[in-house]
Amino acid sequence: MNTHGPRVRIAPSPTGEPHVGTVYIALFNYLFAKKMGGEFILRIEDTDATRSTPEFEQKVLDALKWTGLTWAEGPDVGGPYGPYRQSDRKEMYQPYAQELLDKGHAFRCFCTPERLEQMREAQRAAGKPPKYDGLCLHLTAEEVTSKMAAGESSVIRMKIPTEGSCDFHDGVYGDVSIPWDSVDMQVLIKGDGMPTYHMANVIDDHLMKITHVARGEEWLASVPKHILLYRYFEWEQPVFMHLSLMRNADKSKLSKRKNPTSISYYSALGYLPEALMNFLGLFFIQIAEGEELLTMDELCEKFDPDNLSKAGAIFDIQKLDWLNGRWIREKLSPEDFVARTLEWASENNRLTEGLKLSQSRISKLGELPQLAGFLLSNDVGLTPASFAGLKTSPAETLEILNTVQADLEKLMEWNVETIDAELRAVSDKLGKKLRVVTPPLFVAMSGSSRSLPLFDSMALLGRSVVRQRLKIAATVVASMVGAQESGK
Repeated sequence: MNTHGPRVRIAPSPTGEPHVGTVYIALFNYLFAKKMGGEFILRIEDTDATRSTPEFEQKVLDALKWTGLTWAEGPDVGGPYGPYRQSDRKEMYQPYAQELLDKGHAFRCFCTPERLEQMREAQRAAGKPPKYDGLCLHLTAEEVTSKMAAGESSVIRMKIPTEGSCDFHDGVYGDVSIPWDSVDMQVLIKGDGMPTYHMANVIDDHLMKITHVARGEEWLASVPKHILLYRYFEWEQPVFMHLSLMRNADKSKLSKRKNPTSISYYSALGYLPEALMNFLGLFFIQIAEGEELLTMDELCEKFDPDNLSKAGAIFDIQKLDWLNGRWIREKLSPEDFVARTLEWASENNRLTEGLKLSQSRISKLGELPQLAGFLLSNDVGLTPASFAGLKTSPAETLEILNTVQADLEKLMEWNVETIDAELRAVSDKLGKKLRVVTPPLFVAMSGSSRSLPLFDSMALLGRSVVRQRLKIAATVVASMVGAQESGK
């Protein structure tokens, strides 16, 4: 492999708002490369063609750049081992899949989705973990040829040993042993010809000369599949390091259903990227009390990949707030503070577009903060009184908020037109006129029934802030419904 220092990578999938967990893993890889004199690479893993979009890919790039991370190779800067976007590498994977078939390490599977679902249901009913039962493993070459000639759809699956275990050393967990009978016969090439994550991941890491794979611990169970592919291809495998997942204070997994997880949310609320990276970097180093405020160079100096904790990284928002406040007060000059504030207010054109929307709605400039201040506010101060003047009952309001929140998650693009269309579709689904659906949303977004145009406001606030405000609004209204029911 590479003899000039380690090569590490971050390989996000552009299927949604960039997650703070992605930056957490990216920071580890960046610090590792910087500390060890290696190179940090960015690869876009967009094998999920139905959910990957150019908009989300751009958001990934923007989010990582906002944090201050830089990469030596990637889809935007090029490099000697490109392309760095898996959809652009589609034709590269086919010869490797054929090689596995020719060597007898993989087989074609013609099982229909319906047959697979029935199989899984039967396994679950029997208390067994669902995995492929090997039906097509025993097809003869003639049967496979006949099915292919008849145009039957197929995927390519990998063969798994039937006895023993996969034993390997992990850079964080140490020696790990996983029985082969717990490993599924993974699909490697899907029916549309695109590789699955597992196939593309291994081939790309090999071709890009990746020496160390550092990722979240949720991928630990997949290591046997990856090691097996390295063995089948007779390639040297990289060093694996699986980092503990970030968790909430109650030790539950950090997820957008519970808390804001999008980088765009923290950017929109005015967190400094240096403070966020300082906060995340503390999970990877050992420090004494009073040494918490650290720059990227200082984090790198204290970084020790041989002394990592397996304890969960707790995403303590209060500690992040504390660090962010210290960065604002102690690390920014007055001139820097003014410049950063203006830059933040102008993000996503919130200030400029908000002022334009306000012009026809005010009689004096002093009304601007009350009318448009919600575009820059962390918290619009929702209480039951905020929703008391609506014509819809608390139960109806809650139904509207929950339905809108769920349906907006399906939007692949976020702009005035798509939001408009989706809210009209929600109105039809609920059997209500749009003018009945929008008032609760006005309150949820701005804290007031008098505000700027709703669809424009939601577009300016951004997907992650809208998600959180709808969640807070639903919590407030749910308390009203509960109070009504207990008072009956």
